[in-house]
Amino acid sequence: MIAQQQTQRQQLKILPQQIQLLNLYFLNSLELQQRIKNELAENPFLETAEEKATDDADTKLSKDDVQDYEDWDEHGYDDSPDYKSDYQNYFDAEVAPNAAIVNVSTFKEDAKVQLSLLELNEEDRATAEYLIDILNPQGLMDRPLDEVADDMSFHFQNVIELETIKRGLAIVQSLDPIGLGACSIRECLLLQLQTMNTKRPDVKCAIQLLEHHYNDLMHRQFEKMHHTLKIDDEELRMVLNLIGSLKFYPVTEISRDDPKNTIIPDYIITAYGDNVQVDLYSSRSGSVFVNQSLYNQLSSQISNKDKTANQYVKSKLSSAQWFVNAVKQREDTMLRIMKCIVELQREYFIDGDIRLLKPMVLRNVAEMSGMDISTISRITSNKYAETHFGLLYLKKLFSEGIADKNGEVISNKVIQSVIGDAIHAEDKKHPYTDQQLVNLLSGKGYNIARRTVAKYREQMQIPIAQIRAVWA
Repeated sequence: MIAQQQTQRQQLKILPQQIQLLNLYFLNSLELQQRIKNELAENPFLETAEEKATDDADTKLSKDDVQDYEDWDEHGYDDSPDYKSDYQNYFDAEVAPNAAIVNVSTFKEDAKVQLSLLELNEEDRATAEYLIDILNPQGLMDRPLDEVADDMSFHFQNVIELETIKRGLAIVQSLDPIGLGACSIRECLLLQLQTMNTKRPDVKCAIQLLEHHYNDLMHRQFEKMHHTLKIDDEELRMVLNLIGSLKFYPVTEISRDDPKNTIIPDYIITAYGDNVQVDLYSSRSGSVFVNQSLYNQLSSQISNKDKTANQYVKSKLSSAQWFVNAVKQREDTMLRIMKCIVELQREYFIDGDIRLLKPMVLRNVAEMSGMDISTISRITSNKYAETHFGLLYLKKLFSEGIADKNGEVISNKVIQSVIGDAIHAEDKKHPYTDQQLVNLLSGKGYNIARRTVAKYREQMQIPIAQIRAVWA
């Protein structure tokens, strides 16, 4: 029987321009600069202040243009070596460096070179390249794969399935160095063991220990490991020594030219007494504008009957206007959110002491700024701030809180800092157990459970006391 039924429901839809704006929020300074270059190449109605200044300079003769001829006698009998003159040709006289620039490749560049030698389809290649770009400086994948799938979907404006991410990660893990793309230290160790002779008793036992008894190892249940693996004390020590000879991280040495040491910050935070000032490192909203004169010129030349040309011109003008407004809105939003963060963490930004860091989550900033949590997340992702106490990764400002013995809520980053300092100063031959760390923290006024200490120690990727003693 055919029937009609009227229903009413609410449905949330995201416009394509909103997705593009969210993608723009996620970009850092360098990525925004590249995005602006791409837009300038695609849209003739976009122009920058640098381009206009270059156009004006082209109309004038420089003083170097007057001496564009040099006699052979002057050039051939010059005492300066040829390599110097060739080298100087690539730079302006005022900014030419004194020493040759050394080209040092990073592990991500090396991984992409290896990737280019594999026969892959376009989807797997793009996924693997994206995953290589988001690896941390140690070469680990320290982000949940479902979160990576969401961010990659926003980046490519297409739904990326979790299975595609897993397939791409398997490709990355097949590259050198061994363990690249591992999601944890445990997986990094397993990937190294699997490249060895797995028929060796110690290798076979080490793989079994990490795969099936990792929790027993982390909780120091050696008797249980003896029983389940059917090995004695000497054999267990050999297995632990084998694991100790492996690398915790795929990338153990960070080169001097690694991007971590050459990061361009997005904010400059300056403290003047009790006042904290927030500025953008480089503002691009004032340098990107719409070339209205070009639009007027083309509009007067195009006939009204040419609908295709008119539609193209109008669409490009609309796109240029949206991009200029989006860049300005991005910078206004960045400043607004960063000022809220500074207000919440004022004491920390004034002094720079990690112990002054207060518990803060995305929701706190969202409530204070009146913006959505997703906007806060994208603005603070992949961003750095230059402060008087060093370069600061914004994501490290967010942490949960726990109560101390006085009932005051403190950040778990503070607890992790105290644990890290205690382990760094311990006797390496007789390291602190988790219970001893609990006692040390209690003496400093932090009353937390042993399982909490173990959780924070694992988050800091520090092994248990027995393993630290073996590897000392």
